[in-house]
Amino acid sequence: MGDLDTPWEPPLAGTEVEHLVGALERLRATFRWKADGLDADGLRTRVGASALTLGGLLKHLALVEDHIFATKLRGEPLGEPWNPAEWDDADWPFTSAAQDQPERLYGLWDDAVERSRARLAAALAEGGIDQPVHVSSGGRHASLRRLVCDLIEEYGRHTGHADLLREAVDGRTGEDPPPGWRPAVIRGIG
Repeated sequence: MGDLDTPWEPPLAGTEVEHLVGALERLRATFRWKADGLDADGLRTRVGASALTLGGLLKHLALVEDHIFATKLRGEPLGEPWNPAEWDDADWPFTSAAQDQPERLYGLWDDAVERSRARLAAALAEGGIDQPVHVSSGGRHASLRRLVCDLIEEYGRHTGHADLLREAVDGRTGEDPPPGWRPAVIRGIG
């Protein structure tokens, strides 16, 4: 992976797994940088007619991380901190985030990513990128590669949204976090 100043950078020349995981890590870091260090108003800022917010994206991507690497990978239920009884529709993570404090939103995302990294590393060690996973369609199981590629696509789409939202909040622009950047450590999702 990257050096100490840019640990999110994928290798210049590595294996397929190193490149896939590296691409995912760079997108995660860029997304987190775009959302980093904001108060409740900043996390609730909208652009134009869109209902998207950085807070909603943090909560949505936290849920997606857990869904991919718990439910789709292993067939496990989501569990805490997710409560399916709260979900009135597919937009729940986006709409409910407006009531969450920044500490909760950052904590949800940071903790979900931590769980996903551990689950992905364990799965790679157990069976590699080509192994079949729990989720299937038409009787065929997807591969772990498919799950990783799907998550890369999800982050690519929402990191683009985050670009526009963050610029509207305080003018922050840029493609990647600056060298040496580290996310604010915020806990307290209770």
